[in-house]
Amino acid sequence: MIEVNKGQVLELTIDDVAFGGKGIAKVDGFAVFVAKTVTRDRVRVVITKKKKNYAEARLLDMLEPSPFRVSPRCRYSGYCGGCAWQYLDYAKQLEYKTGHVKESLEHIGFITDAVVHPALPSREVFGYRNKMEFSCSEKRWIMPDEFSGDDTDAGFGIGLHAPGIFNKVIDIDGCHLQNEVGNGILRHVRSFIANSGLPVYGLKSHEGFWRFLMVRRSVADDTWMVNIVTRSDNPELMARLAGELTELYPHIVSVVNNITSKRASISVGEKEKVVSGQSFITDRLGPYSFKISANSFFQTNTHGAETLYRTVERYAGLTGRETVLDLYSGTGTIPIWLSSSAKYVTGIEIVESAVADARKNCADNGIDNCRFIQGDIKDTLPTLDQEPDVMIIDPPRSGMHKDVVASVLDLHPERLVYVSCNPTTLARDAAMLKEKYRVVEVQPVDMFPHTYHIESVARLERNS
Repeated sequence: MIEVNKGQVLELTIDDVAFGGKGIAKVDGFAVFVAKTVTRDRVRVVITKKKKNYAEARLLDMLEPSPFRVSPRCRYSGYCGGCAWQYLDYAKQLEYKTGHVKESLEHIGFITDAVVHPALPSREVFGYRNKMEFSCSEKRWIMPDEFSGDDTDAGFGIGLHAPGIFNKVIDIDGCHLQNEVGNGILRHVRSFIANSGLPVYGLKSHEGFWRFLMVRRSVADDTWMVNIVTRSDNPELMARLAGELTELYPHIVSVVNNITSKRASISVGEKEKVVSGQSFITDRLGPYSFKISANSFFQTNTHGAETLYRTVERYAGLTGRETVLDLYSGTGTIPIWLSSSAKYVTGIEIVESAVADARKNCADNGIDNCRFIQGDIKDTLPTLDQEPDVMIIDPPRSGMHKDVVASVLDLHPERLVYVSCNPTTLARDAAMLKEKYRVVEVQPVDMFPHTYHIESVARLERNS
């Protein structure tokens, strides 16, 4: 029997890929996780961490690549944390994602009789994101092909973070996950910042002016929003940047400046100013239009969201006579989508601004059979004045609070439709609902090609 120890160099064949994207090899039955590997890779690795039941290793050499590997389109593949699976054939990505949903249900939820359908593919494999956020940093990550000795410039960068590196960004020229117009905007903003004479925000020092660039695109009419996040106000400079951008890219209908002095590395400002055009763009999901402001939540894969919502509608099985309750209703996209096939829809959401957006979205679409309640679901649900026929549950990655689960069981509607962005919490919550519900079927929906992330829609029926 081979004993695995830290610092040990081994030659391994990867047997499978775990949720989270790391390859798994077995050494006499002992699991070794290796990042940046896929099934049937033959590799040489060094053990970096040893635990009781598993070890982690770093890839040293690719001895024989898997037949499932493809040439990545992006030069930053393997370094940028944005799309870690770009080197993996897309059909294999879908297979892994389907397997991760099934394995989570079986191993975490102990649910073995649910039908897990093959993952539905994204309509676009590249260029699918309608929103991208780029961080500014006073220090950039140096790519291996850039090393030229001590004189290599490691200064200003704007782009995406390397995994595990919070204070440096990969200074990317463009991202294949967004439309090429977005890449043109990124390149122009980089040049403008470099020539502005104002320092870039330091993620350690918390000094400097430039912090983030966010671009949003309406897929429906190909209009764009540019959101510049800065540490302080500079109206003259922002007006000059907005003028240059709108002249170069006439489809930009909104340029806003979010201003924040908070140290938190988030692109939401304490103050927002419209620099040019309007404060929003408008996109569509099916027949419904949605106004999207700089800080509004909207699914980042528009066509993928339509596939997701069609699945929700199918699993809800509405005939026009049902009352529907939507937990974690956000800006109202699911209630609005279901409004034409339900008698009445109630949404509950804790974020006040999201509730305000949901109500406005309903008004803009002429919908009068939806209402939205603002409050913490675990406190609000027990006081609800209705007994829904169908309940939609679309929680954050952390899943449902145990008190919410208890309230769902108390209300016990005939059918639950659970929308999940995390197979592990889907499995955990489904297990807690076993008392009164069984998972009939699950449909994974891929909204994030080249990542290990997967959305799933589960149909749960009340036990007879």
